[in-house]
Amino acid sequence: MSNFTVDIERQLTSLGKEIQQFVEKLVPVEQTERDFTPSCDVVEGDKLFKILMDLPGMQKKNLNISLQDRVLTVEGERELFLEDDERLKRGERKQGAFIRSFAIPKFADVNTIEASFKNGVLKIEIAKIGDGDGDSSSIPIK
Repeated sequence: MSNFTVDIERQLTSLGKEIQQFVEKLVPVEQTERDFTPSCDVVEGDKLFKILMDLPGMQKKNLNISLQDRVLTVEGERELFLEDDERLKRGERKQGAFIRSFAIPKFADVNTIEASFKNGVLKIEIAKIGDGDGDSSSIPIK
């Protein structure tokens, strides 16, 4: 990669941040219960794709994974449960519902999708090759 390309990428990143800050000044971002957006990585290997999503404090029963028209959707909700005699004095952990969607490439086999959940990390694996038919279905979590 040339220095020119790296410099252009830096300038575009900087411009994007400036635009976001400008928009936030005009329309402030509200801190509501619906601000939870889990971080994820999409990894491509020689034989498969992986989606790794951080979901600390969640259980797999609070997650739903579905596939429709080659779009994989992960949705769930992270809630804060307080006892009757408790009240929140300081809240820094984000709560609420989320939906993340991922377009599945044509060279990924949708019939091989597997999902597992361990230690607060959702891992979805999709084998490469094959066409897949793009049908609608629900993905079980192991």
